Amino acid sequence: MSKKVGSSKPQRYVQPSLLMALSAGKSYGYELIQTIGEYGFLRGDAPPGMVYRHLRQMDDEGLVVSSWDAEGDGPAKRIYSITDEGREILEAWVMHMERQRDALDSFIKRYRGEDA
Repeated sequence: MSKKVGSSKPQRYVQPSLLMALSAGKSYGYELIQTIGEYGFLRGDAPPGMVYRHLRQMDDEGLVVSSWDAEGDGPAKRIYSITDEGREILEAWVMHMERQRDALDSFIKRYRGEDA
């Protein structure tokens, strides 16, 4: 199979993956790295540098908010929460993904000779 087949950039789904993970509740960067790997867009754990870069950018854009959590043992950790604007962007991402899914389904059905 050609190396070009299926070579889309999985990192484009880091933002919606982070927003999805945060829609379930507050979380730390390390937890988010593990969680978003479960969504299937990335192979293995997400690169920490990429995740933290996205989190900082989303914080700057108002999609998430962060604060320091100094409770417990060890150094303080930054904890992230999704904002209302972040939830709106997540909804827009899901709608985009649904349109992509529908287009892909239509393409596959036409290829398989299943189009009506």
